[in-house]
Amino acid sequence: MSKNLLRQAQFLLSAHRLDQSPADSGVEVAFVGRSNAGKSSVINTLTGRRNLARTSKTPGRTQQINYFSLDERRRLVDLPGYGFARVPPSMKTHWFKTINAYFERRRSLAGLVLIMDVRRDPGEEDLQILEWCRAVDLPVLILLNKADKLSYGAARQRLLAVQAGLAGDGRSLQLFSAKTRAGLDEAAGIVLDWLAVENGEA
Repeated sequence: MSKNLLRQAQFLLSAHRLDQSPADSGVEVAFVGRSNAGKSSVINTLTGRRNLARTSKTPGRTQQINYFSLDERRRLVDLPGYGFARVPPSMKTHWFKTINAYFERRRSLAGLVLIMDVRRDPGEEDLQILEWCRAVDLPVLILLNKADKLSYGAARQRLLAVQAGLAGDGRSLQLFSAKTRAGLDEAAGIVLDWLAVENGEA
């Protein structure tokens, strides 16, 4: 499947609750991560659309599920961030209930891109996300973003350290930089492979 599909991304709608989502048909790939991991920048880099997903110096701007259409049957999904966002505890609780419900009920979900800051170890929320995905047998790509903040050697060491910490998890894991576009081709290839499969049929 051509990368041009990702470049066709257009904002579709925002949903505060799961029942406000588009019809659960076709296929979609979701993105999730801590509020300061650079999730919106990763989405913009993968789609080649600088302002598709909102970016901000204030973490936690994504407080709803944002859907982006690629064509009539395929979508990208920006899930609410978690972690350092300065929001009330009730909002954080709502975020996790929404994300959990999304993973459990959304049949069109083909894969998840979990974005982490390469300089930080996986947090409790990250591990919970992985556990949810394991429970529903959902493929996951872990992007260690902001690799440009470290030297090549240090970034590789962090990759190996996270890999060792998740030993036996069976998830795809790679370095990425939204700033330099390092790792873009590999990540886009996996996302496109997921988008090419609809309801278990190629």
